[in-house]
Amino acid sequence: MRRAPRDTEATSRSVTRRALLMGGGMAAMVAALGARMRFLGVEQADQFRLLAEENRVSIRLIPPARGLIQDRNGKLIAGNEQNYRVVITRENAGKTDAEVEDVLNRLSNIIPMTAEDLADAMKELNPRVNSAFVPITVAERLNWGDFSKVAINAPALPGVTPESGLSRVYPRDFDFAHVVGYVGPVSEKDLEGLREAQVETGAPIDPLLMIPKFQIGKIGVEKWMEDTLRGTAGTKRIEVNHVGRVMRELAREEGVKGKDLRLTIDADVQNFVQARLGEESAACVVMDVNNGDIIAAVSSPSFDPNLFVRGISSTDYRALTEHDHRPLANKVVQGAYPPGSTFKMVTALAALEAGVIDENTVVRCPGYIEMGGIRFNCWKRGGHGPVNLKRGLSESCDVFFYDISQRVGIDKMAEMGNKLGLGLRHDLPMSAISAGIMPNKAWKQETKGQDWVIGDTINASIGQGFVLATPLQLAVMAARIASGRQVAPRIVHSVNDIAVPIAEVDGINLDGSKLRAVQMGMYEVMNGPHGTGRGSRIADPTMQMCGKSGTAQVRNFSESEKLSGARKNESLPWRLRDHALFVGFAPADAPRYAVSVVVEHGGGGSAVAGPIARDALLRALTGGMPPLSAYPESQRGTIETQQNAMQLRKPDGSLPAESKV
Repeated sequence: MRRAPRDTEATSRSVTRRALLMGGGMAAMVAALGARMRFLGVEQADQFRLLAEENRVSIRLIPPARGLIQDRNGKLIAGNEQNYRVVITRENAGKTDAEVEDVLNRLSNIIPMTAEDLADAMKELNPRVNSAFVPITVAERLNWGDFSKVAINAPALPGVTPESGLSRVYPRDFDFAHVVGYVGPVSEKDLEGLREAQVETGAPIDPLLMIPKFQIGKIGVEKWMEDTLRGTAGTKRIEVNHVGRVMRELAREEGVKGKDLRLTIDADVQNFVQARLGEESAACVVMDVNNGDIIAAVSSPSFDPNLFVRGISSTDYRALTEHDHRPLANKVVQGAYPPGSTFKMVTALAALEAGVIDENTVVRCPGYIEMGGIRFNCWKRGGHGPVNLKRGLSESCDVFFYDISQRVGIDKMAEMGNKLGLGLRHDLPMSAISAGIMPNKAWKQETKGQDWVIGDTINASIGQGFVLATPLQLAVMAARIASGRQVAPRIVHSVNDIAVPIAEVDGINLDGSKLRAVQMGMYEVMNGPHGTGRGSRIADPTMQMCGKSGTAQVRNFSESEKLSGARKNESLPWRLRDHALFVGFAPADAPRYAVSVVVEHGGGGSAVAGPIARDALLRALTGGMPPLSAYPESQRGTIETQQNAMQLRKPDGSLPAESKV
């Protein structure tokens, strides 16, 4: 049905009004949006540009957890502890030094900070020293209360951020200071070495090392196993507002923890030996003769490596450097000493191997020999009379070795010394390892520009003159004599619980009968009726030891001093007294451990170093406090008193309260 014209007209007017209303509303909305967009994009442009620039996304490195170091039984030697610290970023703290200094001053009103701390922080925050984007640690090892204060006041401290991280700690402090070492901040000297290595190898420098106050190993295992222990950095993306406050963490990628190390050292044996050496300036090494494992490597006196991690004071450092017993030196590998009579096995084996003597060769000792108008005395002024190899070793007759050394010559002696581990730098992850000196004719010509003379050979035959050896080398010598094999020392047992392979070793290519002749001489030293080491023997027949003591002069004496008795150790100042030495192994019939002991200016080797070596061997063999039954009956009362006085660690590794420094 057709609509009337009037109805069509009315409908058309209604649609037109609605369209106009809707169009007008939409136009108003577009106009309002346009006005708002103009306001935000034009009038507020500067403000939003500033906010966009100051509300930054920053990428920061996350230092990984450093690998743990444990003893052979899994006891912790070096670990990580929680460290509450405060960092500041120059870029967010202020544009000028005055603004940065003002932030630091406000921070010092919240947590303890000395004037020196503030000065150091300003130095580190200097853009010429570190990038303005790099967070600088200005305080660490805060307690929870101070850490919380910083967090609460963070809005008023632009650029300041409280953080929680890890720091190195050495729970067995003094016992492993020389072996494990310690960590410290990367120094300019460290960076110079890294840059030189980068030029040579082309390998990039780990960015972790560029973080101010990032800590790396400085000495010992911590230094030489740094790449293994350090791990790989992680990263985090954080949003920081215009006053430098961290608003949120946007993303995080964790790093890779450093690898854990397990050493060959037994922490309990190490502690026993450390306590046994006491305040002596000394060193002791206990070594497995079968695989070269170092069971104990002690240098005394020691120091607390935790002091270096936390920042040692100038007073404490001066006390260490000025101490006449040199506590910072690792005497085990750095100390090179005349080996004295402990060298006589080298002379004997060289002569036996060269065929110039056999075990029955006899030398008459009147108490001295004369050579080129010079008298070389035996320690026994009246002489020993007729002496063969066994007696020469057991009673340590100097004249016997003076004589046979002239027959064999220094070059053969030097070859034997090298074969037994002397004059060689043994490869261990320890600092400043000395190679000692095993001289020969060529060595003297090269180093002194002089010809070798017979007097040099005579002096070398008893471990004096130019011969120098470290306690580590002497332990290796004893182990090779005990085993007849070229056993090499090692100190890393496993990495991440994967055992480090033990290299196959060859024999030392000595006739078995000749080696046994020397071993028997060392047995007589300890157990023979006239042996010089009899006072330090082990009474238990299942653990009897073989050994050789040595007494090394540190200066020459005139004939008048010798005749007047002025050379007696007890009459001399400490620094002029003889060094006391001892090497040995046990059990005699099936050697398991070798030992070496050097006591600086200790006097007689048999009286001073021998008892220490015996106790160290017994502790390793028995796995506990040496039983009194292992000692000669006449000594048991003294030994019991001595053992009761030793300040040993508790089973949890802590020291008795009265022994803490």
